[in-house]
Amino acid sequence: MLEVKNLTKRYGSVAALDSVSLSLARGEFFGLLGPNGAGKTTLMSLVTGIRAADSGEILLGNVPFMPDDIAQRAQLGFVPQSIALYDELSGEENLRLFGGLYGLRGALLRERIAEGLAAAQLEERRHDKVESYSGGMRRRINIVAAILHRPQLLLCDEPTVGVDPQSRNAIFDFLEKLNDEGMTIVYSTHYMEEATRLCSRIGIIDHGKLLALGTLDELLTDLPFSEQIRIARNDSTTPHLAAFERFGKLNTTDDAYVLTPAPELRLSEFFSEAERLGIASRFFNVTRPTLENVFLHLTGKTLRDS
Repeated sequence: MLEVKNLTKRYGSVAALDSVSLSLARGEFFGLLGPNGAGKTTLMSLVTGIRAADSGEILLGNVPFMPDDIAQRAQLGFVPQSIALYDELSGEENLRLFGGLYGLRGALLRERIAEGLAAAQLEERRHDKVESYSGGMRRRINIVAAILHRPQLLLCDEPTVGVDPQSRNAIFDFLEKLNDEGMTIVYSTHYMEEATRLCSRIGIIDHGKLLALGTLDELLTDLPFSEQIRIARNDSTTPHLAAFERFGKLNTTDDAYVLTPAPELRLSEFFSEAERLGIASRFFNVTRPTLENVFLHLTGKTLRDS
């Protein structure tokens, strides 16, 4: 469906994208995971033709993508990170406007608008101005505007930024339904739980480089460990960091220390030492690997660090 080959984009001395290559099959729900400034939005802007790459190639359906080709552009839908709606118009008026730009008319346009408003749970607010909508409502109708023409490929650039949990779940349900109906989706995010829930494959990007690509299970198999020890950060544990570091690599998060055990470590050795130091067992929790562990392993930082 989409193939990107050695895509590079620079802004002065900064490489926003550095020889990024990936291939998406039709019907995939692909996640692009990385911190702010990693290159996610730049990749979206190149694939949608908003910006031109310095080098590399984009293929859409095995055909070189030409941004000026209206037929090719019609295969794409784009949900930008910044809301692309007119506040002074109602939700329905916005959709009528965008549908018209896509070339939709008459009964077909009315049908698509009705379907979109129902899917976004905004039927009762269709005549209200967008300026009166909550952040989550704006996000949902922004997605509807991007799919009125039924694109084959939908690109969503962090579509849940600043929305409440209930609205996030509504957006997830909406996108999952579109994907179940056959739409290929590229979804950029810096939320681990979003990529874990939604995406059949995930690409991890940082500093313009694609660091890893695969299903969650495939990414987890590349880790050099099978579990971690999460250590609460408090007055009982902090004085003993040097002792913990003897057992593996120690990372610090907002509320805990995360120990990645050395391959040869037996967990009983660690807990014997903790008992000798007089640290209560309730301050430790053994966890299985997660997507966050993969990101830490590849970049050495949490997403919040960037």
